[in-house]
Amino acid sequence: MAKANCGLCGGTGWVVSERDGVSGADRCQCVAEARVQELEDRARIPKTYSCASFDNFDATDPTFGELLKAAMFQIKAYANKYPQTEKPGLLIVGLPGTGKTHLAVAALRQLLARGHEGVFFDYLNLLDRIRSSYSEILGASDREAYRTALETEILLLDDLGAHRVTDWVQDTVTAIVTHRCNHKLPLIATTNLPDTKITGTNDSVRSTLEDRIGERARSRLFEMCRVVRMPGAPDYRVERSVIR
Repeated sequence: MAKANCGLCGGTGWVVSERDGVSGADRCQCVAEARVQELEDRARIPKTYSCASFDNFDATDPTFGELLKAAMFQIKAYANKYPQTEKPGLLIVGLPGTGKTHLAVAALRQLLARGHEGVFFDYLNLLDRIRSSYSEILGASDREAYRTALETEILLLDDLGAHRVTDWVQDTVTAIVTHRCNHKLPLIATTNLPDTKITGTNDSVRSTLEDRIGERARSRLFEMCRVVRMPGAPDYRVERSVIR
């Protein structure tokens, strides 16, 4: 669909040109721009991250700056090579406030700009919407949430594991991850939970990724995802709120 106020095509979607005395019509660039905007609107990216990109990622931390850049380059490489990637998914692991969601959204937005479809879901919100679909008072959007999580081309699942553990939660997450793994559908996930495979032994009292999503979902996750570990930079949200 063309932009109604486009100065090049006047909203027709076509630009008339001449080559060697022969008139022709080419698709206006506004059609592609409108398509990208449509994909972004449907992706449900939170306003906080609506402009997130690799170019505006803050990697200036004096201690971890180079490591943050290295993590960013790994995630950017995934977005550049998609779909010709070794694994279809991406798991970004790190402490809160290290930029995981920013980089995950930056990757998703780059893929949307190339015409791929994708949806952002906060893990807690997705589970709440799926659970509500079991109610007798059923909203179509909530019924659709589970189907979207299963079938959308690219699923971004933010803050994976941020929910108290129940059998229902583990079964639901396992179903989503397994379906996407079996059908080679990309999953971009972020988590701040420790895992022995990524962060070594867990000496803290914090729950692990396996504790929160279950052994089967964790196994599938590592089968389908390249893992990027964010360095232990200070929480940038706290840093920005401090008056100096």
